[in-house]
Amino acid sequence: MGTSLKPAHIDLPASPRPDPNHADCRGVASVLSRVGDKWSVFVIMMLGGGPRRFNELKRMINGISQRMLTLTLRGLERDGLVTRTIFPTIPPRVDYELTDLGRGLSQPVEALGKWAMDHLAQIEAARTRFDQRNET
Repeated sequence: MGTSLKPAHIDLPASPRPDPNHADCRGVASVLSRVGDKWSVFVIMMLGGGPRRFNELKRMINGISQRMLTLTLRGLERDGLVTRTIFPTIPPRVDYELTDLGRGLSQPVEALGKWAMDHLAQIEAARTRFDQRNET
């Protein structure tokens, strides 16, 4: 005999209704993933002092590739945090600048970056202690 193709377990509990207090979690998570990305933090910090050209940003942000800077700037522009202005010169000049929305984010991002710099030695020491305790 073969296997029956009749549905067997049809008494499934109803899916719980989404909690209305958490309805915005996905949207907030997508925003935090953009502004919490390390390259976005660096770009926002560098643009806090005013408009910058692409190559100027690339020189200022140690370790970022041209492709990653392009993707980061494009994402920040899409989210309304950065504007891209093309000047009709030869060769064309392109400036990137924080929008009002981006400037509002600049202060907390700079505070986060400063905190990281101020506590870097302590964090590295804690990592070393942790790694030594957990060596196998």
